[in-house]
Amino acid sequence: MIPVELILLALSPVFAGFIAWEWFSTHRAGKGLYRWQDSLANAVLALLHQGSDMLALLLLMPFFLWLHQFRLFDIELTASSIALAFVLQDFLYYWFHRASHHIRWLWASHVTHHSSRQMNFSTALRQSLTYPLSGMWLFWTPMIIIGFTPAVVFAVVALNLAFQFFVHTQSVRKLGPVEWLFNTPSHHRVHHACNPQYIDKNFAGVLIIWDRLFGTYVAERDDEPCRYGITDDFASDNPLVITFYEWRRMWTEVRHSRSIRQLAVILFGAPKAAVERQDGSETAQQG
Repeated sequence: MIPVELILLALSPVFAGFIAWEWFSTHRAGKGLYRWQDSLANAVLALLHQGSDMLALLLLMPFFLWLHQFRLFDIELTASSIALAFVLQDFLYYWFHRASHHIRWLWASHVTHHSSRQMNFSTALRQSLTYPLSGMWLFWTPMIIIGFTPAVVFAVVALNLAFQFFVHTQSVRKLGPVEWLFNTPSHHRVHHACNPQYIDKNFAGVLIIWDRLFGTYVAERDDEPCRYGITDDFASDNPLVITFYEWRRMWTEVRHSRSIRQLAVILFGAPKAAVERQDGSETAQQG
């Protein structure tokens, strides 16, 4: 019924093993890439995220099944159709991920993942329980309309997310020719960096080709080490503070909004978009 959760739960011992290996090896080398408070918060956030995803899928599955009756094609389950579904979902993920950095309503959920100053395998677990509210699931509906069954769609979503666990590390350097086609730890370190030249780059899930095609690719530079986290002065290990940080700020601005236009900017403008000031002007800050 819920392939996303089943696939990720089945892989959880693998994820835990890689986290343990990275912690032990980096701790022994004196690198200090882990803080136990940060890692514990990540684990709690992962559990909250999984719970909200399970509930959302239970509630939304009737809608997905209803939508599937309007499909354009009847797509049989074959190796080639699964491969096609994987590539198409990865393409849609790129646009979801890119939109999550440029539309504040989506960023309010996604900022949870970026808010840690650490970068290690446990960072992959740092997800928001509010993704269903933001509407992440809307980005997969084109696949259902095309003709892929909801079960196939959410299975490839889970595989995509599972792959992404392995790019959240500083323990793996560049991977040669692999860097041209696939998202790698090097590419994803850039994505998590808050250095000005790295912000809003490398949105890939599995294939880096989308970033190369659409102009959002930047290579990691040896002379510009990545600094992790968000540009705000944010530091908390409380899972609820982390989850609702941007939602609370957004709600405060909504309460003081004075027009529909201003409300739209607050909710759907760029992250950290400044709303009407006392003089009535509008500006936008870099998010």
